[in-house]
Amino acid sequence: MSKGLNDQYLLRRRPSSERYVDIGFKRIAIAMASMVAIVLFGILLVVFLGSLESMGRYGLNFLISSNWNPVTDEYGAFTAIYGTLVTSILSLLIAIPLGVGTAIFITENIIPKELREIIGLMVELLAAIPSVVLGLWAIFIMEPFLRPFFTSLNTNFGWIPFLSSIPSGPGIAPSIIILVVMILPIITAISRDSLLQVPSRLREAAYGVGATRWSAIFNVILPAAISGIAGGVLLALGRAMGETMAVTMIIGNSNNFSFSLLSPGNTIAAMLANQFGEADGSQVSSLMYAAFILMILTLGVNIFAQWIVKRLSLKY
Repeated sequence: MSKGLNDQYLLRRRPSSERYVDIGFKRIAIAMASMVAIVLFGILLVVFLGSLESMGRYGLNFLISSNWNPVTDEYGAFTAIYGTLVTSILSLLIAIPLGVGTAIFITENIIPKELREIIGLMVELLAAIPSVVLGLWAIFIMEPFLRPFFTSLNTNFGWIPFLSSIPSGPGIAPSIIILVVMILPIITAISRDSLLQVPSRLREAAYGVGATRWSAIFNVILPAAISGIAGGVLLALGRAMGETMAVTMIIGNSNNFSFSLLSPGNTIAAMLANQFGEADGSQVSSLMYAAFILMILTLGVNIFAQWIVKRLSLKY
């Protein structure tokens, strides 16, 4: 008897009450899962309908224009799109090695267990700090502390377009640093849980064939936990692209485009937070258009990341 027929036979032999419970649970699970798709589609539909006026007026030129001027009723989101991608991607590139490295440090027997538990608790507490508090810390503590370093970079490497501006306060670079602080606990916590789920027999087998501690970590343990770590990275990417309050407080909120990371900039989320409350007329539609672009960017980046994760899983 095939496996499918055998399962159906066993299902029929079960008491009717249990079968009804299973059927009811299955229907509830399907309904709850469908609600996610319905809510997502509803949000996309509302934002899309709200942006139709701006889409018809500016078309794709909205994506490559950096002119955002409510006085003349001219809008373009290139500066905000550039700021969103640069801040989220660069913060992720910095946070991934820091987060995964911290997770390895607190899961392996490198330091005493008591210290590992304290460090893990501190990481979790860092994730609980409100973003507005981190934004205030970035304005009054972090940015003045880092400004001499940014000034030195501009003095010595100002010929590089990404370091060509003289730092004068809030800018893209400080917002990248604060995003690293905000997404680091997510990557660390999920990577730690993924590493702890790796069966101990894999470690023992690696040590049994003569592997060193670091060889076992990089060649056995990390590949076994790659799917969970990648999930944490995806969550961190979504947090970085959609973060509003802390970035709004430290990025400078300037729509004047510049390649330099030391100059003030803007992100789509920060622009929405700053302007939506006082917007009217075509500015509302333009902000909706920018919000729709942010959703498409997030969706596209996540699809690409899922493809990368799938390729890595097949590799290992």
